[in-house]
Amino acid sequence: MSILSYTNQSDGLYLQTTHGRLALTAYSPSAIRVRYTLNPEFSQQPSLMVIATPNHKTPWSVTEEGNTVRFSTSMVTIAIDKQTGAFKYLNHEGTLLTKEPDCGGKTLDPIDVLVSVFDDAALAEADDNPDGVRVRAQNVRQVVDRKAFQTKLEFEWEPGEALYGLGSHEEGMLNLRGQHQYLYQQNMKAVVPVLISTRGYGILLDSYSLMTFHDDAFGSYLWTDVDDEMDFYFVYGPEFDPIVHQLRQLTGAAPMLPKWAFGYVQSKERYTSQAELIQVVQGVSDAKLPLDCIVLDWKSWTGELWGQKTLDPVRFPDPDRMMADLHALHAHLMISIWPTMRAGGENWTELRDHGCLLGNQATYDAFNPLGRELYWQQTNAGLFSHGIDAWWCDCTEPFEADWHGAVKPEPEVRLRINTDEAKRYLDPETINAYSLLHSEGIYRGQRAVTDRKRVLNLTRSAYLGQQRYATVTWSGDVAANWETLRRQIAEGLNFCVTGSPYWTTDIGAFFVVDKPEYWFWDGDYDQGVDDLGYRELFLRWFQYGTFLPMFRAHGTDTPREIWRFGASGEPIYDALVTFLNLRYRLLPYVYSLAGWTTQTAYTMLRLLAFDFKADTNTHDIRDQFMLGPALLVNPVTQPMYYGANSTPLVNVARERAVYLPAGASWYDFWTDECYTGGQTIAAAAPLDRIPLYVRAGAVVPMAQPMQYVDETPGAPLEIHVYPGADGAFLLYEDAGDSYDYERGAFTTVAFRWDEAHRCLIISDRTGAYPEMQMERTFQLVFHGDSTLRRPVVYSGKQVVIEN
Repeated sequence: MSILSYTNQSDGLYLQTTHGRLALTAYSPSAIRVRYTLNPEFSQQPSLMVIATPNHKTPWSVTEEGNTVRFSTSMVTIAIDKQTGAFKYLNHEGTLLTKEPDCGGKTLDPIDVLVSVFDDAALAEADDNPDGVRVRAQNVRQVVDRKAFQTKLEFEWEPGEALYGLGSHEEGMLNLRGQHQYLYQQNMKAVVPVLISTRGYGILLDSYSLMTFHDDAFGSYLWTDVDDEMDFYFVYGPEFDPIVHQLRQLTGAAPMLPKWAFGYVQSKERYTSQAELIQVVQGVSDAKLPLDCIVLDWKSWTGELWGQKTLDPVRFPDPDRMMADLHALHAHLMISIWPTMRAGGENWTELRDHGCLLGNQATYDAFNPLGRELYWQQTNAGLFSHGIDAWWCDCTEPFEADWHGAVKPEPEVRLRINTDEAKRYLDPETINAYSLLHSEGIYRGQRAVTDRKRVLNLTRSAYLGQQRYATVTWSGDVAANWETLRRQIAEGLNFCVTGSPYWTTDIGAFFVVDKPEYWFWDGDYDQGVDDLGYRELFLRWFQYGTFLPMFRAHGTDTPREIWRFGASGEPIYDALVTFLNLRYRLLPYVYSLAGWTTQTAYTMLRLLAFDFKADTNTHDIRDQFMLGPALLVNPVTQPMYYGANSTPLVNVARERAVYLPAGASWYDFWTDECYTGGQTIAAAAPLDRIPLYVRAGAVVPMAQPMQYVDETPGAPLEIHVYPGADGAFLLYEDAGDSYDYERGAFTTVAFRWDEAHRCLIISDRTGAYPEMQMERTFQLVFHGDSTLRRPVVYSGKQVVIEN
């Protein structure tokens, strides 16, 4: 590809080459869009992911020197080789960030796009499997619909460069160098087409088809299966937070979730009746255990009417009363809803009559605006109108096809059978986008009904842009073993680094026992909660989950209520209660992080390179992470007390290695012992704790113990200060629900620790909302050689406290 000519147009640089056309457009000084096509004109198809438009006030320039054309903003330069079309990406100081191979790194391979025709199709009967009802169309014809391209974008990544992202995948990779990954939606795969580099840049691929990533013997590249052109964004940081900020500028901000969503979520497969839901929540309340949400899993509908969005009147005779009773107990209800419906129900009939079902005549067409509108209207009439609080949009990759059989298919076989099934019903160019459109329908529908209740949507699939629809993604139906727990940590970190802020996991795993007839149902604990080995695994998973954006236990095979894991005075039960209470004490900290997520595009679940990129020792650490700026979390991921079948373990060290990143000192959260960063230590890990460290300079707000969010809004707030470096924290507060914050109804209070003067400055409060506490007591806690406590009455004006 040689450059024949180029022109500067109002929206960017356009280049004519010997093999197609290129366009470079500055969306901001740090974000440049690149398009490449072999067609006479660029595609006018709107993006499903990117909602931003170019900022025409962004200065950019084009210069030519020798064999190079340079497109530059104040932050980034793309240097284009005139002979080969190869790109080099440089920062504003001229430092090389990354490059394509010298021979050129952009390939378009023309293909015919095949789509299905269902005019003569005969529908198979609905088939139940462990992941719900599936309906498959037979005798489907495929015809050529149009021409498109397979695309390939190659890079020459630098030695020592680490790459992260691409979403949540069951293998649990962290640094993607030397790896490959298949990008399609599946029960345990949630795709986000973003790469982030420790060299200070990100790549956003605007594609919705099957994709692959390679950095192995086959090359270093991103490949897409079906696209009308190559379309990607190069984003410069250089730190990870500015990269994420740019990604959310491009694809949408994450709205505030209800505050109660950051409390404890009790779930299992499954509660079956109105009476049982009330009984469980009442039991939690009687036990004085914190709880904010209980989940109603699948089959809440009548009989075999799979996917019908109304409650079975026999088991749920009075939904209005049920919700009133739950709310009186200060609990909220999340309910499972499905995109696939069995024929015969009212919801199915209405969608069929309006032509809003896909070719299997069972799954609603989320790509059709009318389909999304009808689906929400049904959800509202049957569920939301009764006061239900939140959605669990399960199976949002509705054509998963590998959830059967005793032997796990090979990765390439799984790719083929899952994507072939999706392409049977969806355009092959958009098979990864179903969840994105489904989530849009739920969010826009609820927002149109009321602004008093925030949207919360727990969904199994994902895509960049979905964060603007108030979604939380979980890692799918994983199995109970220690290796799976280890992999969860990296999965969540690679998901959140892409700009998608909210991720969680089934605490304790979904499948607990082993069923040899299913490759995925391979838990290690056939005795469930009666097995001390499972209780230990559940506890360690629970301790890890305490520090995730959503704190939620769920699964099948065995109960999940905390009292099922022992009684007061028993070590595992007491440890569970300790961490449950710790989560609620940390709510002012966690909810402030949520406020930052909405207001400043923050990421609360942080792989270590977010904050310690310069420390290369952190780049490959898969089992440690930061929750916000202060807390270094180090889950325990191996058994120390019991194996399966309650087998006692002997001669097992009850500690784990912890790397303390360089550039900071670290306090042991439990003992206040302080350590210098840049070293690996052996950290004690008895049952009742995991290694948890606080960065020197941190300011951490903590609440008094409570049984539900905001139980005691006027109670003193503890402000924990960890000296050793300058530090700051911005406390965010609002009413906890409604969208009044969008109109400025929230407050912030800045806390700043001045190490040199050994003083804490509490700044003037900014903002207001009707429910705010005009005056409150802060219990200051200064950590160090001796802990000092000091109360301060704060009325919204600056206070300086010397220590």
